[in-house]
Amino acid sequence: MNKSVAEMRVLVSGSGSIGRRHMRNLRGLGVGNIAACDPNPERLAPMVSELQVQAFVSFDHALEKFQPDIVFVCTPPVFHVTQARQSLTASADVFIEKPLSHSMDGVRQLRAEIRGTGRIVQVGYNLRFHPAIRKLKQIANENVIGRILFARLEVAQYLPDWRPWQDYRQSYTARRDLGGGIILDGSHELDYLLWLLGEPDGVLCMAGTVSRLEVDVEDSATILLHFPSGVHADVHLDFLQRVPSRSCKLVGELGTAVWENTTPQTVTLLLADSEPQSWEFDFDANDMYVAEVKDFLACIQEQRQPVVDVEQAARVLEWALAAKGAAAIQAWRGVLG
Repeated sequence: MNKSVAEMRVLVSGSGSIGRRHMRNLRGLGVGNIAACDPNPERLAPMVSELQVQAFVSFDHALEKFQPDIVFVCTPPVFHVTQARQSLTASADVFIEKPLSHSMDGVRQLRAEIRGTGRIVQVGYNLRFHPAIRKLKQIANENVIGRILFARLEVAQYLPDWRPWQDYRQSYTARRDLGGGIILDGSHELDYLLWLLGEPDGVLCMAGTVSRLEVDVEDSATILLHFPSGVHADVHLDFLQRVPSRSCKLVGELGTAVWENTTPQTVTLLLADSEPQSWEFDFDANDMYVAEVKDFLACIQEQRQPVVDVEQAARVLEWALAAKGAAAIQAWRGVLG
């Protein structure tokens, strides 16, 4: 694409919290021509008023009438692959919010269509643009803590607090029919773990609905991953903890690196033979969303592959679904007293 950012025609499908965030960030990056579609006109109204976006109720109608250069798919996961494929057919580059989908149905066809069209398709695993996660990646790559032995990750926040303006029971996260559940919605952690450590070769999982929240999906999960090098990792995800928690610990033969999602953002390096070393990051959560969109637009203009393409996002989805499958088997061993 030879168009400048100001000339790009961008359609955002879905006017929930992430769709609105992307519209605001696109406008802030200089995109002048933005349209939005959502089957609920009430969700579109704030963006029409604030940003003067062109509004559509039907996705098909928006593709036909607006003729976008770029489509942001910010709908519930069950619609992601279908809308991405429609966008490619309409000759648009595509940004798909995470997760890639709720199942592998249609993913193979989507991959083939991306190769056939040559379009740029990025998936929104925005933690790849988090400066603290990038610092962990640097520490791992430079072998600062030696051979990594195990990793421990956690993310947790009380679901009703995620989007206070919305009844949590109506959010896709709470609903199986929309592709919700903490494993898929919390798959950021799986994505950056695979980025740090590579491809696993096995998974175990304990997951279920343990709270009194009105949801029909798993609200808590502990995923255990094994890697060919012998590294173990455990990833805890939940939407139950009243005080938000997010962290990552990498333990190596020479020391430990820890990220705490605090204010300020901090990465601490603990080595056996030296004083602790810390890095603090002046960081606003929206910075990484701006960074990922800015990089996506640059990928389109420069015709280069995005940081997270569909191939990588499909790997994350496969492991998330494998974890859900492992949890369903419930092959736990008890101890007889």
